[in-house]
Amino acid sequence: MFYWVLVTTIVFSLIFLNFYSRIFSAGIPEESSSKPGEGGSAKMIKSDEEWKKFLTKEQYEVMRQKGTEPAFSGQYHDFKKPGIFACSACGNELFSSQAKFDSGTGWPSFWSPITAKSIITRPDKSFGMERIEVLCSRCDGHLGHVFEDGPPPTGLRYCINSVALRFIKEN
Repeated sequence: MFYWVLVTTIVFSLIFLNFYSRIFSAGIPEESSSKPGEGGSAKMIKSDEEWKKFLTKEQYEVMRQKGTEPAFSGQYHDFKKPGIFACSACGNELFSSQAKFDSGTGWPSFWSPITAKSIITRPDKSFGMERIEVLCSRCDGHLGHVFEDGPPPTGLRYCINSVALRFIKEN
């Protein structure tokens, strides 16, 4: 019995280390080259108190405190209508429904932002993990994270919280 627990633990650890080493060894920039606010709109700056008044409790927790909504709980994880997903805090257009795919993770997933200037990325070493955080380039709102296990053509999976998004249907 002990032998199988030990073997399972070792195998799981190797898979985990292999997965995360692949994510951070290629492809995803540690910090994007686009500058905040470069996406065509003026930078939106608000105090913490202004954000608390402007956002819902859930939006504030995710977008300003870098929280995460529970998997499969968001309104857009299984959403399939054509249109644009914008930042729920500032309206910056972030992702097209054409780049959305079902990752099976419980969060809306996209293989690419609308433009490289729509988002910014930065290293996130919270919770003992190394990930790449995705933020809105206009308001610096936390959107989610990006991983290198997505589909072609980019191989990326932008895993985004539904509360950070507002859907604009296609005309």
